[in-house]
Amino acid sequence: MIVCIIAGGSGTRLWPLSTSEYPKHLLKVNGDDNSLLQNTYERAKEVAEHVYVITESGHAHHIKDQLPDLTDDNFVVEPARRGTASCIVAALSHVSPRHDQSEPIAILSADHYIRDVVGFKHSFKVAGEASESEGRIVLVGVEPDHPATGFGYIQKDSIFDEDSLIYDVHSFKEKPDYDTAREYVKSGQYLWNCGYFVGSVSTFTDKMKKHAPQLKDNYDALNATKNVEEYEKTYLGFENDTIDYALIEKVDDLLVAPANFDWMDLGSYSDLHLAVGADEQGNFFKGNVELEDVENCYIDNKEGKPLAVVGLDNVVVINTKDGILVARKDLGQKVGVVAKRIAKKGE
Repeated sequence: MIVCIIAGGSGTRLWPLSTSEYPKHLLKVNGDDNSLLQNTYERAKEVAEHVYVITESGHAHHIKDQLPDLTDDNFVVEPARRGTASCIVAALSHVSPRHDQSEPIAILSADHYIRDVVGFKHSFKVAGEASESEGRIVLVGVEPDHPATGFGYIQKDSIFDEDSLIYDVHSFKEKPDYDTAREYVKSGQYLWNCGYFVGSVSTFTDKMKKHAPQLKDNYDALNATKNVEEYEKTYLGFENDTIDYALIEKVDDLLVAPANFDWMDLGSYSDLHLAVGADEQGNFFKGNVELEDVENCYIDNKEGKPLAVVGLDNVVVINTKDGILVARKDLGQKVGVVAKRIAKKGE
């Protein structure tokens, strides 16, 4: 198996810890010595002999610094972001001349928080075997443990393989409201769509040719470029689109393997707080911080001056060289909205 790690993103939802120049997959969490990206790479090595990383030119140097084991040939650098559809097309174009067209490729995100490496390895082994034997794209979906409204859902159909518990995919559901998400979880028929796909170059290009001919044209166009300048000009002409919308949701014979590992997206400070843990008062704090009558708070002071928090509950306080954030923890999804406004002011 081959692994392609998508290491992009604008970093807005965990601003100011994460920024467009230094997005969240470069961050270390839970006192870990490794960043999220580095841990993803370590997991990928358990799954595959060959690992490639797709990233954007703006922070490719950070990615390369964190993954010194990889050569330049292991990196696919986008001249600018054009969405996960173009990102995966670029990865397939890069992998195609270097490997067998029928070898399964696992597409992973660099910024997910996963601890169970053994379960992760098993899930992708099963997905890879099914994809290779059937010539189909196999998703790896996560069993929901609460009615999340920030994820799309995969509806399972009948069991395709009882031994490996792989299902046919019935349909996709967009991010639901809370009551709908609660019904999904209650039914046991839905998995979170966390953006994990497994398929070979030939499988992906066959599905593109049938269901997303523009992506197949893009793939062929990249393969036809003769130098860096021509490659960049071609790539910058692609539409900015997600792989789910452009291809995956149109494919009529998808399979899905339920994940046998823990998983967190870290899409908000509430998620990050759960990942790093808390003291007896429910607080996580780091840096030069003084607390008094504080509960259920996430506080990180990256600057030298003391930061005092008094009499607050359910609050995030972040102090970095890039900015200061004070927010209710349960409104963490709005951080990205504000971060984008701040970014526009700086343009």
